[in-house]
Amino acid sequence: MDNKALPLPDRSNYQYGYQVAYRLACEQLAAAKDLEKQCRKSGSQLKLAGGRKTIILRYLGKTYQVSHPDIEVSFLDSDETVVLKDRVLILHYLNRAKGSPASGQAITYKELPEGINYASNFAKRTLKPLLQNFGNQPERLLEAAAIFDAHRADYGDVAVTINAFSRVPITLVLWRGDDELAPEGSVLFDSTIHDYLSTEDITVLCETIAWRLVSFLKENG
Repeated sequence: MDNKALPLPDRSNYQYGYQVAYRLACEQLAAAKDLEKQCRKSGSQLKLAGGRKTIILRYLGKTYQVSHPDIEVSFLDSDETVVLKDRVLILHYLNRAKGSPASGQAITYKELPEGINYASNFAKRTLKPLLQNFGNQPERLLEAAAIFDAHRADYGDVAVTINAFSRVPITLVLWRGDDELAPEGSVLFDSTIHDYLSTEDITVLCETIAWRLVSFLKENG
């Protein structure tokens, strides 16, 4: 499946745009001809009970369930409402997944389709908050990333790889600043990431990760 016709809308019309994107993504998943195959491609689990289908998947360290064909996205073990932006990303991932195995080849945002055109916007939305809050204490990134499915990576002064989805590892890299040099950072992706998410979805996902890490840091001193 390909959700290339379902890009996340212009952020200037945020709420309405995401509602439209969510509705379209629901329609696409509901129409899936081989749901079991699509679940395998996304690394999710399909459960059948009482004639009802439920997709189980991990996203940013938590487990979610998606009912089918009446599409509803919810937490598996909580009555808390899933925010609209996360619901859109989850459905886009399920719809787009091609099942490509990880290549092990790391790429930067600029190497994504049209990424070079939006790299400055990506840096503003993702790298800037990370550097402002973790640049002078990069070791705290390890502590904060524990809220996700994350492990330490061998880049920079401190790096973590977060399994945003089971087939979407994202690596955050920080270099510590000093009196002469400002902190620096980078975000790395497996070269297959575009088989699972569009470039705009990747931007929104990384922004979500960055601000949740910053929120953790602020809440925990």
